[in-house]
Amino acid sequence: MSLPNIKAVRAFFMGGATADKGKGKGKGGADYHDQGSKHWIDDHIATPMSKYKAYEQSRQSFGINVLGTLVVEVEADNGVKGFAVSTGGEMGCFIVEKHLNRFIEGKSVSDIKLIHDQMIGGTMYYAGSGGLVMNTISCVDLALWDLFGKVVGLPVYRLLGGAVRDELQFYATGARPDLAKGFGFIGGKMPTHWGPHDGDAGIRKDAAMVADMREKCGPDFWLMLDCWMSQDVNYATKLAHACAPYNLKWIEECLPPQQYAGYAELKRSVPPGMLVTTGEHHGTLQSFQTLSETGVDIMQPDVGWCGGLTTLVEIAAIAKARGQLVVPHGSSVYSHHAVITFTNSPFSEFLMTSPDCATLRPQFDPILVGEPVPEGGRIHKSVLDKPGFGVELNPACEMKRPYTH
Repeated sequence: MSLPNIKAVRAFFMGGATADKGKGKGKGGADYHDQGSKHWIDDHIATPMSKYKAYEQSRQSFGINVLGTLVVEVEADNGVKGFAVSTGGEMGCFIVEKHLNRFIEGKSVSDIKLIHDQMIGGTMYYAGSGGLVMNTISCVDLALWDLFGKVVGLPVYRLLGGAVRDELQFYATGARPDLAKGFGFIGGKMPTHWGPHDGDAGIRKDAAMVADMREKCGPDFWLMLDCWMSQDVNYATKLAHACAPYNLKWIEECLPPQQYAGYAELKRSVPPGMLVTTGEHHGTLQSFQTLSETGVDIMQPDVGWCGGLTTLVEIAAIAKARGQLVVPHGSSVYSHHAVITFTNSPFSEFLMTSPDCATLRPQFDPILVGEPVPEGGRIHKSVLDKPGFGVELNPACEMKRPYTH
């Protein structure tokens, strides 16, 4: 089969700190922290900045939403287009248009691994261990998979070898696990609101939150805590034991990403049967290799931040070799097409982006058209059968292309 070459790559952004007033600001998108006021995702959630009173109440106050949404579009010389979204905003646009384009244009639409390796190698001198550069590379990689699927007329999960189960089942992340249970999810993951600077009083408050939700949700519904890099080993260990009477399923991302020795110690110290999970903010394949060696139970890469689908497949293999699960950080269709092909991903994450968790809003709303949401906590594989990732850009969203090449 003769395949076309890639004629052009383009990068656009929406929202973030450099957007014009009203142009995507506070509306969500791939940078789903860029929400309006009175949203649970920005309500006194524990962070590495919570120890400073000025930044304790709101994550937006220290700039969690400054990047905005990055959109990468790739076009084949037969006119077929693929795209993807992630975080990266205007800075990601610069990287794509002024640097990464040389590795993309002129290649066959099937040269995804070659392009990926050249993007990684070509940015290594300024990419560090992930972050903005890796977000941008991830977005390009996802756009390439979308284009390849659209050119050959197949959904991405079939390009990866096909589904290993008929449906995906989800837990929900948000402030209201009791509401998540009513929607049919298998569990609910809550953010912690207190940290080491709050002492034992903080532990008591977050444990009381878990106790309250256990009473509301019954004995068998999964409850988990997302600590978002805000703790140290001692505090996390004490919190885990304080929550053990309420059958907490796992405690997540308690420590900063590179504290591998800390994660190994935490795994040894939590109550028997409680899982330790992390990986959302790890950004290279090598970092996941080291993370796997700590013995954490579940690795949670974000496919839009870890190097894209190409890297996510490799991370899943690392986890599988050690008997670990890989449950990607919620990334909507970009995770769905991968998870349904992984034998060590028995469930997935759905992020509740409605302000009060009372409705099911697509995670990247409003930027995608056709983005599925779970029904009864599940998505059947037939929902994923459109070519590529099966979604389109919302033409009503105002996006800007700040650079050309």
